[in-house]
Amino acid sequence: MCIAIPMMISEIGPTQAIGSARGARREIDLALVEAVEVGDWVLVHLGRALRKTTATEAEELWALFDQMSG
Repeated sequence: MCIAIPMMISEIGPTQAIGSARGARREIDLALVEAVEVGDWVLVHLGRALRKTTATEAEELWALFDQMSG
């Protein structure tokens, strides 16, 4: 089972970005996703953005993660 974490892009470079979620910042490989801009949300697995998502879906996923862990 794979779990992808929603992260918001806060900085962007040619093929890499910095994403943040809940106070954590991580470097993200953008090779699989096109047209990502600062402020976009992406689903990240093992440091790689798999696809773009919405802020609403990101909130829903974080709520599910909270339910699973608590």
